[in-house]
Amino acid sequence: MNSQPSHISTDKFRREHSASLSDLLSTRRDFLMRTGMGFGALSMAAFLGVDATGAFGATSAAAPSASGPLAPRKPHFPAKAKAVIHLFASGGPSQVDTWDPKPELTKFTDKTIPGHDGLAFGSPFEFTKSGKSGVEVSSVFPQLGTVIDEMAVIRSLWTDIPAHEVAQRFMHTGALQLPKPSMGSWAVYGLGTENQNMPGFITLGGQPEWRQASFLPGVFQGCNVNYSTKMDLDDVIMNIKNQFTPVDRQRRELDLVHDLNAIHAKNLQHDAQLEARIESFEMAFKMQTEATDAFDITKESDATRELYGKTEVGAKLLVARRLVERGVRFVQVDLGSWDHHGDLARVLKAKAGEVDGPAAALIKDLKQKGMLDSTLIVWGGEFGRTVTRDRNGNATPGRDHNGRAMVAWMAGGGVKGGMTYGSTDEFGARAVENKVHIHDLHATILALLGFDHTKLTYRYNGRDFRFTDNFGNVVKDVIA
Repeated sequence: MNSQPSHISTDKFRREHSASLSDLLSTRRDFLMRTGMGFGALSMAAFLGVDATGAFGATSAAAPSASGPLAPRKPHFPAKAKAVIHLFASGGPSQVDTWDPKPELTKFTDKTIPGHDGLAFGSPFEFTKSGKSGVEVSSVFPQLGTVIDEMAVIRSLWTDIPAHEVAQRFMHTGALQLPKPSMGSWAVYGLGTENQNMPGFITLGGQPEWRQASFLPGVFQGCNVNYSTKMDLDDVIMNIKNQFTPVDRQRRELDLVHDLNAIHAKNLQHDAQLEARIESFEMAFKMQTEATDAFDITKESDATRELYGKTEVGAKLLVARRLVERGVRFVQVDLGSWDHHGDLARVLKAKAGEVDGPAAALIKDLKQKGMLDSTLIVWGGEFGRTVTRDRNGNATPGRDHNGRAMVAWMAGGGVKGGMTYGSTDEFGARAVENKVHIHDLHATILALLGFDHTKLTYRYNGRDFRFTDNFGNVVKDVIA
């Protein structure tokens, strides 16, 4: 215990609490680290960032004077979509049980089929023609069947390697091995964001690699939010509100940091990592009120909340709509656990049931609000499944991994509704007609956002990189 009374000022205390010459000679990095400790938003510093200029309303268009890396920019040509909601079914959903009916496979159930090892496993689910278009929809998606006329189902999608980690990396970054920027990062790099008070790219769950900016500037990295209806709003994004420093003082501190950084950059050098850290403080400061409001679904009507269903998935998809409504450019929602190696008849139905109502509600809600035409929704996993029983010999069978046949659907954002594109063989094991590679899917998404995928590039390590790497063709037939 310190026996020295707190009110007595000794020489020792004076020395410890008085400014010294060494304090004035601290480095720029030391200064920023010290002042940074005063921001409650420090925990967001690794993955957030935005230009310091321009604060404007949540749902308003960007101010004409807005500048910086996240300022709204025009694409190569007029865009069909201005925002994307990516519903990622991680784990690899079965194509023949969801969106690619194969009655011929059912005929061979428990029998061998040419060119395949193991016994055929016909889908335990019925398919029904739905909507005016008559597209066949699995019984596990009754609600999505009511909005099928807004959806384009791609039945001929395929990928290179049917291993979860590699295939997920490929779906999100267009790369099998090297760490490259994610789809959301490319979108924000190309378009900026319409709301300078929110990140342009937000993920609700998922792996860090799925939202990485890689060699793009850190400002384009996705901000992950582990949202749950069971959490207090102030805990959804930890430390977003500073409990110790008044807002006006935070503003002055940030302005000083920006001024000092500008002087240093002009006279000495740019430090990209340090500037990303400064920009993260700026973004977190702006988010103190707006971010919390975006995740507060209690502000929605009872009818809207009932439409989405009062579940965690329903809440996340409602939040996704609220984020897009506020100008966020790219929202990704992880809807995982589709890796069904066993007991498929039960677990796939249950998993589909979690998504069916909320996804249909998202389409209906966006359309009712006049936002569907400008918001592209994409659903799909990293690969498909085999048409034979899982090799583990389960009494209640599932399916193994299959990269040669997979499905995805898109809605809104300039997509033709009520259609299917491409086809697999008679058993659903391999894409055979109008095949769509992952690079083709990526090229199509960029085209809907107004980009020529061969020209949206970033120079790194001596060459120009792009999201679609070295190839990819736009699937023009699915674009309205």
